[in-house]
Amino acid sequence: MRASLVTSIGVACTAALVLPLSPSGAIAAPQVPQATQNTGSAAVPGSTQSLPLSAVGSDRSLGATTEQGVTRRDVSPFSLLGVVWDDADAELHGTVQVRTRAAGSHLWSDWQDLETHNQEHGADLGTAERDSGHARGSTAPLWVGGSDGVELRVRAAEEDDGSGPVRAPLPRGLRLELIDPGKDAQDDGAGPGDDSGPAPDTPISPEYSGDWPAPGDVLSARSYGAPRPRIITRGGWGADERLREKRLGYSRTVKVAFIHHSATGNNYSCKQAPSVLRSIYRYHVKSSGWRDIGYNFAIDKCGNIYEGRAGGVARPVRGAHTLGFNTNSVGIAVLGTYGGTNPRAAATTAVAKLTAWKLGLHGVNARGKVTLTSGGSGKYGKGRKVRLNAISGHRDGFSTDCPGNRLYGKLSAVRKSAGGYQRR
Repeated sequence: MRASLVTSIGVACTAALVLPLSPSGAIAAPQVPQATQNTGSAAVPGSTQSLPLSAVGSDRSLGATTEQGVTRRDVSPFSLLGVVWDDADAELHGTVQVRTRAAGSHLWSDWQDLETHNQEHGADLGTAERDSGHARGSTAPLWVGGSDGVELRVRAAEEDDGSGPVRAPLPRGLRLELIDPGKDAQDDGAGPGDDSGPAPDTPISPEYSGDWPAPGDVLSARSYGAPRPRIITRGGWGADERLREKRLGYSRTVKVAFIHHSATGNNYSCKQAPSVLRSIYRYHVKSSGWRDIGYNFAIDKCGNIYEGRAGGVARPVRGAHTLGFNTNSVGIAVLGTYGGTNPRAAATTAVAKLTAWKLGLHGVNARGKVTLTSGGSGKYGKGRKVRLNAISGHRDGFSTDCPGNRLYGKLSAVRKSAGGYQRR
């Protein structure tokens, strides 16, 4: 996917209260919000402001609105934004641009583009998560840092209907979602220049816990020599388990690791990474109508690894990250935008260590190739058997720019390193 790097005004955060990870400790998620504003409470950090777009222009030949927006206005503080619409199967053919005002200032950013082609993410077609009635179409989210002013414009693309150029109709129910990730008790006021990473007492996934699979669920990793890396739990980045759906979904195994970039921009500090994750989590669940955050894992630019979708880091949790190939795969997002920016060595090293361990649990050679059956991806028809690298980029399963040219170009080296960690 493509997204522009944005100016980020620091919102510091570190780890929050540890919450239960086991299926028995989960609480059912509420319905997708319809109100103009869904304000958080002291018990639920963060909030979502949902602003309907108003018509700006129309194409009489189509009888449809072709330009909508949100006029410049003051809003409650937020740090991440995105645009959603009613039909998860509808595509937004056009451009979405936004500018924001840094909180407590008169400084407005330049116009920034949002990536509109977000349909390659999400649950597979025909699954309960996709057909829940809650799923919405959405742009990729964009991290803008602490802001309290916003202006948005959405313009339909020109298409040729055979008689000349016309503008395609925009999807119904367009809304601008403004996400405040909230702060936690350990907020130390670190600014955007502080890249020292999470606090030392951040909860870390233990070497053994109740979220491990039952005997026989996976193969022993001992023969592949890939140690389990340090993983920050959902509680460690402050995931509120009341937001997500209670039900958990699993595959039988993990054959492929799909690497993504979050396309949310690179101007965040690693101490802000938990805040970015909480924002993405809230956007995926409350705005886009997914069961949980779509990625199984996330990695920040300092190489810190975070647990993503709930269900157990060692188990084959089915995510919502690579349309058509969520079954028997794991989705790993490197936080940032890597179309024109190189990922840091710490981040790619973390990808190698995580994939070596995760694939090794299932007896998969990180340097090898495997076969997956497409559930229908836009690039491969439903039922088609596709030969893929065990460590693949998102673009290998879907026609997309994700994970960005610079990160994608590092995957060959990642495979080699991961194979070394597996002693292959």
